[in-house]
Amino acid sequence: MPPRFTPARVRYDRRYRTLDKYRFIVGFLAVPLAFYALFVVSPFLQAIYYSFTDWSGGPVANFVGFDNYQKMWNDDRFWDSLQVSALLLVIAPVITLVLGMFFAYMITSGGRHRRGQAIAGVAGSSFYKVVYFFPQVLSVAIIAVVWGRVFNTNSGLINGGLDKVGVTGPAWLGGDSTLGVISLLTVISWSFIGFYVVLFSAAMGAIPSDIYEAALLDGAGRTRTFFSVTLPLIWDTVRTGWIYMGIQALDTFAICLVMVPPHVLKVTPVFLYERFRDGQYGYATSIGVVLLVLSMAFSLIVMRAGNRDRIEY
Repeated sequence: MPPRFTPARVRYDRRYRTLDKYRFIVGFLAVPLAFYALFVVSPFLQAIYYSFTDWSGGPVANFVGFDNYQKMWNDDRFWDSLQVSALLLVIAPVITLVLGMFFAYMITSGGRHRRGQAIAGVAGSSFYKVVYFFPQVLSVAIIAVVWGRVFNTNSGLINGGLDKVGVTGPAWLGGDSTLGVISLLTVISWSFIGFYVVLFSAAMGAIPSDIYEAALLDGAGRTRTFFSVTLPLIWDTVRTGWIYMGIQALDTFAICLVMVPPHVLKVTPVFLYERFRDGQYGYATSIGVVLLVLSMAFSLIVMRAGNRDRIEY
């Protein structure tokens, strides 16, 4: 409580002032935490509860224990979809982050050295940032439709270009699941690279130029400077982007649903959506719980594997 309302016998007591400080902090956090619990934590808990029921959308949900999880364990369609999602989870972040860091480094430090500057980006770097970020402002459905036309077997841009040089293009979205995964990886990486270019450019721009000047004086080239200076100093940003991109890859829904035919391949969120569409709400929520566990496990693994001493500058 305010000092003027504090009893004189405890006003200067260190234990009371400590308690009063934490009570002040809790008072400010109570309302935001209450909203967070109501609108974020509560739906998770409800989903976990319904995953142990036979809920089909009606007012009755009978408790069935682990029946939904046992059904999932024996469902080959679930494992096929999970295999595709796991493949995207591993490969998509690597491709997207590597390309994002490369383009960001070229924009911030890859140009020719200018007078009075230790580092400089390529010519037109500000324009490139806008171009790379452009896919972020497009609707996911639009991206899926456009790229679906690009990968079209008969009239697509890729196969049309191959026909011009006398090469028969493959059926990208026809029947080969490997080509379907390649197509998905291409679209996912294309749509998210711009975000990471801007993210990594901001992180690289915050590095003091004195550090780069010292590297140049030591005779370091661009490659050595990137791996010895830039990458260690932006590693926290890279790790955060790795987690975020992994979750995005695991949650690939609209692109796969709109662009890829159902007979080619499915990711786990699409398989979950089909179970909801069929009225198997309890089974669908159990799949959602598995995705939640996978997301948390992936985040913990990345945080543990990417943990290193923080470099201050």
